[in-house]
Amino acid sequence: MDSESYDFIFKIVLLGDSGVGKSNLVFRFTKNEFNKDSKSTIGVEFATKTVQIEDDKLVKAQIWDTAGQERYRSIASSYYRGAVGALLVYDVTDRNSFNHVPMWLKEVEENAEKDCLIMLVGNKMDLHEQRTVFVRDGRSFARKNGLAFIETSALDATGVDTAFQRILQEIYKTQTKKQLKAQGGGDTKGGAGGGGAGGAQPARGQTISLSSSPQDGAGQQQRKGCCAGGGGQ
Repeated sequence: MDSESYDFIFKIVLLGDSGVGKSNLVFRFTKNEFNKDSKSTIGVEFATKTVQIEDDKLVKAQIWDTAGQERYRSIASSYYRGAVGALLVYDVTDRNSFNHVPMWLKEVEENAEKDCLIMLVGNKMDLHEQRTVFVRDGRSFARKNGLAFIETSALDATGVDTAFQRILQEIYKTQTKKQLKAQGGGDTKGGAGGGGAGGAQPARGQTISLSSSPQDGAGQQQRKGCCAGGGGQ
């Protein structure tokens, strides 16, 4: 696929503690690679990938991988601006990384676009015996905060494409709705415009259906009637 040919471009940021696997999630999605010897990100790293979503539209994802260390946070915060999607990543084998999720959520809400769509991602789900954060923990936090939720493994690729594809699809859906509303209602401010990185404005309370399995969606009351899939079954 020609990476220079696309219909829309969306900026997505990854954030979370150092060592949770953000860089390898990006490597797996953009290059289908896993680097066992990857080092901590310094400042912010940048990658892109163009994917096809519904309606045969090509979406270019601008992915910003932010450093998790405290000393880089003041630098990284400026890169959240203009982001319309965010993957908030923790390590399912590291309870502290999950305990820090509220801090990261506050940071992205303060620095990203007002209506940035946020997905909670529990990474390293392949390390079953070392798990200290369970699916119910992640799902509960996501429900309380109106976030999408999925578990992934950058090592074996489980859930990685799903996470990125779904968040891009939801951003695209929201942008399309706004564009139609602008054309029909005369509200030019709400239009999607030229498809720039800040063009999509997903509703903050939306969540994403990540799985069609009955147990993942059962009994989940989500804002705007959507369901957040567990992804970790």
